Amino acid sequence: MLKINNITLKFGGLIAVNNVSIEIKENEIYGLIGPNGAGKTTLFNIIDGVYKPTSGEIFLNNYRIDGLQPFQVNRLGIARTYQSTNLFKDMTVLENLLVGRHTKLKSGLLSSILRLPMQRREESESKEKSMELLELIGLTKKADFAAKHLSYGEQRLLEITRALASEPSILLLDEPAAGMNSKEKADLVDFIRQIRSSDMTILIVEHDMKVIMGITENICVLNYGKKIAEGDPVSIKNNPGVIKAYLGE
Repeated sequence: MLKINNITLKFGGLIAVNNVSIEIKENEIYGLIGPNGAGKTTLFNIIDGVYKPTSGEIFLNNYRIDGLQPFQVNRLGIARTYQSTNLFKDMTVLENLLVGRHTKLKSGLLSSILRLPMQRREESESKEKSMELLELIGLTKKADFAAKHLSYGEQRLLEITRALASEPSILLLDEPAAGMNSKEKADLVDFIRQIRSSDMTILIVEHDMKVIMGITENICVLNYGKKIAEGDPVSIKNNPGVIKAYLGE
C-alpha cells in the first residue's frame, strides 16, 4: 500500500535519511524505532510532504506522492499526528474534529456565506461523523469542552481522532504514547487495535517497546538515518545489531 524506495534526505552536509526502503501492506500496523536523531520523524515529514526528498520515490497505491504538498498528500489518504500535542486548545473538542474534516468538504466560500443546501448538508454530515468518532474515545459528553480542559491522555486520543476525521487510508502516529501513564497507554493500544479492525493501515513511531512490540506485525529500525534491521517483533528484539544500537545489552 505504501512503498518507500531508496529515500535520502540531505540538509547540507548532513544526511538525515540515508537510502531507506520500506514496504507497508494494507491493514498492517508497521513500527518504526531507533535512537533519538535516527531519522524517524524526518521520514514521516517526507512521507506527508513537509520535506521533499533529495532522492528516492514514495508510492501510495502505486501513485507517486513524493514532492506533493501536505494538503495534497492528505487528500490522497494519509493523515498524521505529532510528537507534541498539536490541538487547537481554545476550540471545542467537536470543533477540532470538524477542522480535521475540512479536506472532505466540497462547498466553497460562497456556499458557506449564503448557507446553501449543499453546505448545510455537508455541515450536518460532518457533525454527525465527528460525534461518532467522539463516541469511539468516550468523549461524547465533552464535545463542547475546550480541548485544553481535557486530560493529557484524552488530548492525545483526540489528536488521533482528528487525524481519522479526514478518513485516511494510512495513519501515521508519531510517538502517540509519549508522556502517558500505564492506564493511558493501555487505552491507547486498545484504540489503535480498534482503528486497525476497521481496515486502517498504521505506521507508528514509538519509544515504548512494550507498546511497539505488542501491536505491530513488522518493525523497521533506523540508526543515524540508515535502516539497520527489519522484521517481526521477535526477530527485532533478538537482533544483535538492534540490541547494540538501541535496545541495550
